[in-house]
Amino acid sequence: MKFNPDDIKKAASEDFDAAWNKGTEYISESKLNEQYPHMTIKYGKPHPVYDTISKLRDAYLRMGFEEMMNPLIVDEREVHKQFSHEALAVLDRCFYLAGLPRPNVGISDERIAEIKEILGGVDDEAIETIRKVLHAYKKGDVEGDDLVPEIAASINVSDSLVVEMIDQVFPEFKELIPQATKKTLRSHMTSGWFISLASVIERANPPFNFFSIDRCFRREQDEDAARLMTYYSASCVIMDENVTIDHGKAVAQGLLSQFGFEKFMFRPDDKRSKYYVPDTQIEVFAYHPNLVGSKTKYSDGWIEIATFGIYSPTALSQYDIPYPVMNLGLGVERLAMILHDATDIRSLTYPQITQYSEWKMTDNELAKTVHVANVPETEEGMEIVKAIVAVCEENGSTPSPCEFPAWEGTVKGKTVKVSVIEPEEETKLCGPAVFNEIVAYENDVLGVPDNKKWKKVLENHSARTGVRFLDAFACQAAKDIECAVENGESEVETRVRIVKVPSEINIRLEPLAQRFITSNKKKIDIRGPVFTTVRATIE
Repeated sequence: MKFNPDDIKKAASEDFDAAWNKGTEYISESKLNEQYPHMTIKYGKPHPVYDTISKLRDAYLRMGFEEMMNPLIVDEREVHKQFSHEALAVLDRCFYLAGLPRPNVGISDERIAEIKEILGGVDDEAIETIRKVLHAYKKGDVEGDDLVPEIAASINVSDSLVVEMIDQVFPEFKELIPQATKKTLRSHMTSGWFISLASVIERANPPFNFFSIDRCFRREQDEDAARLMTYYSASCVIMDENVTIDHGKAVAQGLLSQFGFEKFMFRPDDKRSKYYVPDTQIEVFAYHPNLVGSKTKYSDGWIEIATFGIYSPTALSQYDIPYPVMNLGLGVERLAMILHDATDIRSLTYPQITQYSEWKMTDNELAKTVHVANVPETEEGMEIVKAIVAVCEENGSTPSPCEFPAWEGTVKGKTVKVSVIEPEEETKLCGPAVFNEIVAYENDVLGVPDNKKWKKVLENHSARTGVRFLDAFACQAAKDIECAVENGESEVETRVRIVKVPSEINIRLEPLAQRFITSNKKKIDIRGPVFTTVRATIE
């Protein structure tokens, strides 16, 4: 982040985005928050796959490769040119693109009557206009997303009426079935490289060093922990008269060493794709210390991470490419799984989707979802809260019956006297759970006393809510007093006995926390004998 901190005013109403872009000095996130505490400055969090893509781009650029974007939509004839008689096996893994046909819609007398009824009696000229627009749509002169506004504007009616007309009068639109084309979504980056390189050599002479990191699509039978139907390929090519597999080895080592890989093994790939020269298709196995001892099949530290080879002259000749080409590719997600210590590609890629990843919340995060449900709205109400808490802290163990005045003053023009009482005999002003604090511990939300048994729980300050049963009860009592004043009542009493659920002590958990606790079979245990009463008289 670069900006001049002198240009940033300390007022909370300052337009921070405008000030952000003014200056030139680099300031860290922590320094910003220290200097401007009224502003919350927080760096965003990158997605692990895109974070890996960013690092791969930098790595390729440092090695002198030029970035290129290859065609994503590839006609099936390109696959036939590249794979020859094996093309059908490859195309079986491809997604074909399809589109809805344009229906030839006729307007009969019966339909004209329906249209006039729906559109409010439009004249024959408007019917003819609708006919012409529908014909233009059939010819492709009007796009599908323009059809409704085009008709509406032409006959001066609302879009909603046109939508209703099409829905009720022209069932042809509902009955359309997609029709497949000959175009496919790229299943591997090579499909795009042949097309791109054939065009490049028409304008320049090699050597060329290109890379591309982009999506590919593969019609897998099923998605699992190791594969998805859409993935990112980090691919590069070197076109040079003297290119050999040694160039592939050098690129693999130079690229992967930037990600912490230390040793490499190169083995012939049994798959032997037809677009590679025989015996030049090589698998790259790399050693990464982070894998050693991991709970994966790569616990020995070695993983297959990339493949490279020399494009077949036969395949290149289909594109009139007279120079040899080395191609190397690796799956971005596989590298991201290593860098981010992941074992399932689905949870790595889609952590927000419940079926793919375990939902995790820290105790600190859970603690922030606990709130006092009802709080007073006036300054006097907050004073009453503090007064009730002070009386209970000082006299909570006093034998009953007993009564202690807590606060006297004016609330919304009424004189109010507040006392903490316990009318029953042989007990105390407050019950034993009154000072229990609500905490999050191992994903449970608990109300616990401050004693030796719960010492370990209370040591994690960030998982403590700071809310005791007493604090929440005092807020409810003060809120009840405010409501009683507004309603013209002369007396109000707030009493809590044995708490069994959070709501009985004026505690609310956000629905998010409740869903998390329920889905993970954790518990909410906020209960205990509080036995405290607040009485107020209003004059």
